[in-house]
Amino acid sequence: MVTYKNRPALVVQDENVQTGLDQRLVVLITSNLDRKGVTRIRVNKNSAEGQQMGLETDSVIVADNVATIPRVAIYTAIGTCPLMGDVSRSLKQILGLN
Repeated sequence: MVTYKNRPALVVQDENVQTGLDQRLVVLITSNLDRKGVTRIRVNKNSAEGQQMGLETDSVIVADNVATIPRVAIYTAIGTCPLMGDVSRSLKQILGLN
């Protein structure tokens, strides 16, 4: 039996881009603070950014862990990410678009 756990993620796909697919591109958000690297962005829950994102714990946006998930798997939005410039730079780096 396969079990799933609800996890926080950051939707990085522009909602205005019509793909014809009922899926969204996301990057992982983890509370494992040992995940360090140039494409990983630390966010403290008590910072202005962490509060705007609705984080419950200090977290790391892991921009090098991209996934496609069905739209129905997104249960709720807990906030917005004011760090999209940093996320964009990280995505460009892992995709070789610099």
